[in-house]
Amino acid sequence: MHKTTAEAVEFVLRFRQALDHDVSVEILLIPPFTALSSVRQTLRTGDRFKLGAQDLSWEAEGACTGEVSGRMLKDVGCESVIVGHSERRERFGETDAQVNKKLKAALQHDLAPILCVGETLEERQAGHTQDVVKEQMLKALVDVPAERMNGLAIAYEPVWAIGTGYAATVRHIEEVHAFLRSTLRKERPQIPDTTRILYGGSVAPQNARELFGSDEVNGALVGKACLDPDSFAKICRMAS
Repeated sequence: MHKTTAEAVEFVLRFRQALDHDVSVEILLIPPFTALSSVRQTLRTGDRFKLGAQDLSWEAEGACTGEVSGRMLKDVGCESVIVGHSERRERFGETDAQVNKKLKAALQHDLAPILCVGETLEERQAGHTQDVVKEQMLKALVDVPAERMNGLAIAYEPVWAIGTGYAATVRHIEEVHAFLRSTLRKERPQIPDTTRILYGGSVAPQNARELFGSDEVNGALVGKACLDPDSFAKICRMAS
């Protein structure tokens, strides 16, 4: 929950200037709902970044005051949407069943879902990391046909590393990503191996190069470090 409309537009202008012309990675800008339309109007044909949303309702329309539907997100130019972010789960009580409904709504409206999974510090210390991320991922994919999975990405975001400055070690990330990949192959073999597995949790210019150097890391879900356009541009260059 950062940036007014004017601040978001200024971010895009500065980010465009800071980004090298030869950067060849897929970049999503995911501002708050209030800034989506203005950011879309700021985008140019030659830009190397697209627009995404931070959340969506599982309902298409109706008596859902304060909610934003997938149809509305498509209308303002979104191509992707985050579902199941740990802050939605922890602070707003979002359940696995609700994440599943949101993921289905995203696919129904042709929005590529970024499904977030991750364990708390207590769960990690108790040795339950794999159990937690497996349950979150598989419950989110219940009754979702594989042919509808175009564009799906899984984002591993350990709750204890989000916004704390304490990123998980590359070894730990690789172990979890490899486990998620093997779980998909075993439990949902129809889902293509091209499904990207991203890492989120205190990603910064200081650790991005090492993260992207791993074959198990297919991208990043960047939080605090992306609020500054120069910092985010550095991360994008390292990914490229």
